[in-house]
Amino acid sequence: MRYTLLLHNNPADADFEDPTPEQVAEQKAIYGQYIGSLQAAGVFVDTDWLQPADTAKTITLKDGDRRVQDGAFAETKEQLGGYFVIEVPDIDAAMAWAEKCPAAQYGYVEVRASAMGGG
Repeated sequence: MRYTLLLHNNPADADFEDPTPEQVAEQKAIYGQYIGSLQAAGVFVDTDWLQPADTAKTITLKDGDRRVQDGAFAETKEQLGGYFVIEVPDIDAAMAWAEKCPAAQYGYVEVRASAMGGG
């Protein structure tokens, strides 16, 4: 079964506002180790970091009217910062990988099963 781990964080946290090159390198190394673990276990499918929410556009056609909004749709402190797609047998395995994700240390990891089943 395919699951997506959605990585949420608060960009106002001191570590995210204006990271130093050393902090960026440290995060890349931490996530590199996590990716390596996923690959070694044979569950890795895909990953990406996303641009900040203030660079996003949101569109709706509710009631037939096209409305475009700058930034994220919901007013919240947290934002979606990236994702991992993994292929594992069940939700328990997906949750175990989510718990190991570095983002769980400073934000939260939302786990969703693929509606199409994946694979």
